Amino acid sequence: MGDAIPLAGSTSQDAARTTKKVFFFDIDNCLYPKSAKVHDRMAKLIDEYFMNHLSLPWDEAVRLHKEYYQNYGLAIEGLVRHHQIDPLEYNTKVDDALPLDGIIQPNEDLKQLLRDIDRSQVRLWLFTNAYVTHGRRVVRLLEIEDQFEGITYCDYSKTPLVCKPHQDMFAKAMREAGIDRPEDCFFVDDSYINCKGAKELGWTAAHLVEEGVSPPRTPASQYQIRTLDELRTVYPQLFKSKPSEE
Repeated sequence: MGDAIPLAGSTSQDAARTTKKVFFFDIDNCLYPKSAKVHDRMAKLIDEYFMNHLSLPWDEAVRLHKEYYQNYGLAIEGLVRHHQIDPLEYNTKVDDALPLDGIIQPNEDLKQLLRDIDRSQVRLWLFTNAYVTHGRRVVRLLEIEDQFEGITYCDYSKTPLVCKPHQDMFAKAMREAGIDRPEDCFFVDDSYINCKGAKELGWTAAHLVEEGVSPPRTPASQYQIRTLDELRTVYPQLFKSKPSEE
């Protein structure tokens, strides 16, 4: 299965080519809400990393972090490209240092949403720009690791780094999930550029723009949703049909 790491419930058949569609889920600020403020905590750790490892004043560290994120989709991409930092050390100091226990908690609505997806039609796959340790920790805390067949992640141990929205990352996800046709790929992500990139490659993407977040002037992709539960409406063909109410 290449760089994909099986989650609980995976089998050795995951790498086989599949005739089923694949539903790719982003993890951070998607499977849990922005109100958890994990992104804010992570941004502070990243800013501190820039300041300490590049010997920058705070304001310059914040500015450069933002610049690299906008240019490359990940701050670490700019650090590796321009400063030759060790990505795995960065992961230890940033993602793996996040105090997630007690912040990210199980969500029964999310669990039910995932259970309601028709597995005879579609397979579920995690797709993140984080390193595998962070991705697996988040879904473990959410208690949903058994709902997904695998995870495609940004492999910090390899250079050059490949991450969303680069087309090579989408190709990597398809290869690892065992699917050939872009039209059989469904996707949800809170990132505008990731959803835009997915659509440009022929995926069907839903951009998650939470309540309280200003929607973009130009939609990123085919669909824009306020909650994950709206996936039932935009991708009805991927959900189990419910019995008619009497």
